Amino acid sequence: MVDHLANTEINSQRIAAVENCFGASGQPLALPGRVLLGEGILTKECRKKPKPRIFFLFNDILVYGSIIINKRKYNSQHIIPLEDVTLETLPDTLQMKNRWLIKTSKKSFVVSAASLTERKEWISHLEECIKHLLVKTGRQPCREPAAPWIPDKATDICMRCTQTKFSTLTRRHHCRKCGFVVCADCSRQRFLMPRLSPKPLRVCNLCYRQLLAEEKKEAEADRSETEPIPAAVQGYEPSSGDDSDKSDDERAEQWPADTEFYTSQVSWSSFHS
Repeated sequence: MVDHLANTEINSQRIAAVENCFGASGQPLALPGRVLLGEGILTKECRKKPKPRIFFLFNDILVYGSIIINKRKYNSQHIIPLEDVTLETLPDTLQMKNRWLIKTSKKSFVVSAASLTERKEWISHLEECIKHLLVKTGRQPCREPAAPWIPDKATDICMRCTQTKFSTLTRRHHCRKCGFVVCADCSRQRFLMPRLSPKPLRVCNLCYRQLLAEEKKEAEADRSETEPIPAAVQGYEPSSGDDSDKSDDERAEQWPADTEFYTSQVSWSSFHS
């Protein structure tokens, strides 16, 4: 289908129509060999509440945005390279059905389709495009996707200290490393994560300690690689064994920062109990 539609007039017209809907706020989408394969409205789980978003699937990118007037005007355009995407189906909740997780190195989020058939079609076409791109470029799938943000309404208390109750005056914050909803006292630190942003981002206290430990470990590894090898002492034979007596760094506490709430089947009640 891609080869058949590439560089055809009908494909060019369809892409131009999408560009016109986004107007000056959107980026140009027409490129040689780029094909618009399909479009549809999906519900995206946002921080405050689920919202409808328009999605366009191209053979190399996924584009979505906010709906002002359907088929006529969209804004807040987002463009995601497909080779950076991995997918994961999710169980239904009381609020949303036919859900799946779109994971990328910079941002991960949950969407849901109107029917199970529609979800299967979206995932099938996405996976086919991703597979083709990875073969074409020789790249590996994204191995360290960004954590999806837990929706605000998923919890009324801080997910770290489990003591602070959120209210009009007590704001919710999100850790950019684990995606948990946390209070200000549990997320006072900032840490530079270049793959997410050129500026230091808010992280919870536990993730901050883990990131510092990882940074220290990497720095020590770099130093060991660059340290000059001492000259051999005359009269001594070099040892053939490993005589390093350095112990591994104490690992930072792993629970619950690495808990994947979208896949662990852990309910909120059992988490807080």
